[in-house]
Order: sequence, then C-alpha cells, then structure tokens
Amino acid sequence: MLKPNTWSLTLLLAALTALGPLSTDMYLPALPDIVRDMATSKEAVQLTLSLFLAGFASGQVFYGPLADRLGRKPVLLAGLGIYVVASFACTFAPSIEVLVGARFLQAFGAAGPVVLARAMVRDLYDGPRAGQELARMGSIMGLAPSVAPFFGGLIAAGGGWRMVFLVSLAFAGVLLVSVLRRLPETLPAREASRFSLAGMLRGFAGLLRHRGFRAYLAIVTLTFAGLFAFISGSSFVLQDIYGLSPVAYGIAFGVCAGAYVVGTLIGQRVAPRLGGEMAIALGTGMLALGGLAMVLALLAQPHVLTVVLPMMLYMAGVGLAMPLSQAAALLPFPDRAGTASSLLGIGQMGTAALVGIGVSATLGGTGLALALIIAGHGLAAFVVFLVTRRARAVV
Repeated sequence: MLKPNTWSLTLLLAALTALGPLSTDMYLPALPDIVRDMATSKEAVQLTLSLFLAGFASGQVFYGPLADRLGRKPVLLAGLGIYVVASFACTFAPSIEVLVGARFLQAFGAAGPVVLARAMVRDLYDGPRAGQELARMGSIMGLAPSVAPFFGGLIAAGGGWRMVFLVSLAFAGVLLVSVLRRLPETLPAREASRFSLAGMLRGFAGLLRHRGFRAYLAIVTLTFAGLFAFISGSSFVLQDIYGLSPVAYGIAFGVCAGAYVVGTLIGQRVAPRLGGEMAIALGTGMLALGGLAMVLALLAQPHVLTVVLPMMLYMAGVGLAMPLSQAAALLPFPDRAGTASSLLGIGQMGTAALVGIGVSATLGGTGLALALIIAGHGLAAFVVFLVTRRARAVV
C-alpha cells in the first residue's frame, strides 16, 4: 500500500483529480466533428459539456457524505466503476441524445475521485501541509489539461471522436485497478450516524453557516466558473472564428493549461514564505487582470493571441488561488472533510454548468462575449477576496 508523504501517493491522488479535466478537455478539439458526424447543432453538442458539469455537481452531493460514513475506498471504487460503464456508452453512442445522457452518467462517476482525493488529503495532512499537497497535486493534474487537447486532437484526427472516449475508458480502468491494489483507506473514524437525505442536508447547512467556508467557497466557485467559460467556448472561438485546426487548438489550449501549472508552482513557493492569504490575493488579482486584458485586447484587435495570452495570465491565477482556497475551506473540518469537499464541488460545478449554457447562447463573431464572461468572474473573485477578509479570519 502507498504511504503518506510519498510521490507515489501524490501521483495517484493527482491522477484521480485529473479524471474530471481529462473528461472535458481531451474531446474539446472533436466538438466540431461531433456536430458534423451526428448532424446536430453546436448548442446540442455544448450540452455534452454543460450536462457533464451538472452530473459532476449532482454526484458530489452524495460522494462526500457517503464516504464520511462508509470509508473513502469503497465509495471511490463505485465512482470509478460508474465512470467506466458510462465511458463505454459514450464510445458507442448512436445519437446526440444518448451521448448527452452518457456524459451525465460519466460525470456522476468522475465526481467521486475528485471529491475523495481532496478528502484524503485532509485525512492525511493538516494546516499548510494540506495546501502544499493540493498545490503539488494541482501541478501534476495541470498536465492533463495541458496535453489532453493536443492528444485529443491527434486521436480524433486519426481514429475519430469515439476513440477519444475509448482512451478515457482505458485510463479509468487503470485507475480502478491501482486504487483497488495500492490505495489505503484514509478515513480515521467513520461517522456513527446512518446516511440519510435529511442528515446530508443538515451537514451542508452546518458548513454554510461557517463564514470562512462561505468566503472560500465563493472564491473557488467564481475562479472555476471563469475557467470553465474558456473550456466550453474556446474550441468554437479558436477553431470556427479564428481558423485553428484541431491540433493547433490543442497546442493553444495546452499553453494556457501550462500557465495553470506555473501558477501552482508559484503558489508552492509563495505560500510557505508569505502565507496562503497573500498567495490567494496574488492569484485573484491575476484573474481580474487576465480577464480585463482579454476584453481590451479583443476590442483593439481580434486575434488568436488576444484570446490566448490574456488567458494564460488568468490560468496562472487559477493555479495560485484555487488549490489554496480549497485547502483553507477544508481546514476547519477534519471530521467532515468528505462533506466539505462535496459542497465545494457542488458550488464549483453547478455554477460552471450554468456558465456553459450561457456561453453557448452568447458566442459571437469575435469571442468578445466569452472574454466578458471570463473577466466578470475574475473581477468578482477578486472583489470577494477583498470584502471577506474578516470572514476568512475565523477559519
């Protein structure tokens, strides 16, 4: 079994958290191909993203509370099993309606690994060490969105979009075997109460009464919403409007995702020296600056670079702000880490699903609408950070 404070355990936990980004990012270059192959609309294909986020959010309602009572490992294996079955359905979907439904189920399964990997970090580590571990996992996890669109474009070009889902299925199968054989149970003590819907809702309500948790939840949610706006709209903006090929789009997206990795590495250095709050301040400031720079640049000269370069700044801000905010939100709740992680995910993915629908309805001919959505969420995250200083002090 893998031991705490080892790179092997960090790699496995990072791979589990990467399952969600891999499921969204790897097939992005193939979205226009799905539109053509299934003779459907962009809006219908966008639902494979938005419903994925809805499934991700709904799945996170249950995984954390269940894992606080039943243990991390059995609930994690159940989520991976659901993901494998749903990926098979995506691969052989005969229609866009079936693909949308299978994507919802795939997301429901993928929610478990993400929620429980965060909870396991809280089980094993405390204080700044937990934030450092989440940032370290974020650095590794950032490789998934960095390379996934590029390889997704290559896979789609060589074997079609269905092959992309087959690769996702194989990756999840490897994770399932690794968890079964190598991952220890990390829950120190199971909750004595039986699982019930009323009890789960009471647990969520108790967390939301905590002012510090609410503040960090808002920062995480707004940060990710801006990121998901780019995820859901960038393939159409960069390929259909600015003419990038699927492979070139994968490279452009990978460069932006690489900036996220840089942000997490900066966070690992800044947080121990200046404190997590200073790192989050720097990160949310970069979110606001990146979003505003994209709007102004597109107004001056619409171009691929006026989308990609400002987004790199935004993504670096995500890498700084999000892992540290997640760790700070979980810190006061060692006995309810699963439930707290679930609530973080619900807010994060539920808001992102709504943003995805908004992006699909407002895409214009230059990408300006996408830039405005990204900038709005980046500014909001920075403002929330500024006005919640006292609330965060109670954490």
